[in-house]
Amino acid sequence: MINTKLRTCLLTVAATSQLLCTSMANAEPDVLDRPAVMSKRAANAVMLTVTRAAARLVAGGERGIIVYSDDGGKAWTQAKVPVSVSITNLNFPNARLGWAVGHSGIVLHSTDAGATWVKQLDGHQAAALVLSATKQAAGDSDESRRALADAERLVADGSDKPFFDVHFFDANNGLVVGAYGLILATADGGKTWSSQHLRIPNPKGKHLYSISTVGKDVYIAGEQGALFHSSDGTAQFEEINTPYAGTFFGVLTGGEQRLNVFGLRGNAYWTVDGKNWQKSETGASNTLAAGTRLKDGSLALVDEAGRVMISRDGGASFRQVPIAKPSPLTGITQVADGGLVVSGVRGLTRIAAIDQGGQTK
Repeated sequence: MINTKLRTCLLTVAATSQLLCTSMANAEPDVLDRPAVMSKRAANAVMLTVTRAAARLVAGGERGIIVYSDDGGKAWTQAKVPVSVSITNLNFPNARLGWAVGHSGIVLHSTDAGATWVKQLDGHQAAALVLSATKQAAGDSDESRRALADAERLVADGSDKPFFDVHFFDANNGLVVGAYGLILATADGGKTWSSQHLRIPNPKGKHLYSISTVGKDVYIAGEQGALFHSSDGTAQFEEINTPYAGTFFGVLTGGEQRLNVFGLRGNAYWTVDGKNWQKSETGASNTLAAGTRLKDGSLALVDEAGRVMISRDGGASFRQVPIAKPSPLTGITQVADGGLVVSGVRGLTRIAAIDQGGQTK
């Protein structure tokens, strides 16, 4: 397996990889036990994700920083977080309950809309769960022996096993995905977890970056054009063939039954049946790092060059939104008044509402 510093570089969206590689390379071994440092400038740190907990905004980033806003992103308050590792994604199935994932296999849980957090899982425990599941399914085949050897190396390699996305279907049932094909599920709100890697056809352990759901349909996107689908929650996944061999950092569902995927070098594709794909006209050549579906059904993507792109035609084409001071972006969400809040290397930025022409109002 590759070393910790190199792995961190490879598994971080290009917009922030250099900064995070430096941060992780110099990290002390107790980051899993050291709380995030409180700072008045927390919202200006490198931020990797932003989402909504009902009307509240919650964002996460480097060194365990999580902040929240109750005024649409104008002012931010730092949350109390028990770890100092980078937070890569957040999810709130309702206004109060939230989960966060990040480096070192961290899963955090909040019961107060993101104001305070507790640790539920780390990379040591995640690796042990993978090894346990692999041992239970072990057989005499060469493939089985290779899988067992990989699981044992995962344990020996330590805690640095990043998770990249988290999704909770309700207050109890959730899913996290990450490096080396890590995929874990819980049915009790994160009190206990089980490895699901044997239920997904990913023998090479491709990194998994994004989860999207619509009803019981679950889609997971990852590296080397990987896209997986489950029609029964998380019971069993099948692979969907895609026309691109590069990494997908995001997958979006909904909107006239369309499925949209996006990732490296400005590449994005859409399909209505999971078989016939069309390439999106993004006008971008940089990594598309994150996206969201807006309230009116439009799609919004952000890239490592600091661009925000809006599609009004289901992802067939995108139009760039003017940004005063563009910088590498990593996340995007929409607030109640129609405005957008983006995360990136300069922290969090609020953008005015977007009109039908793709311009800020």
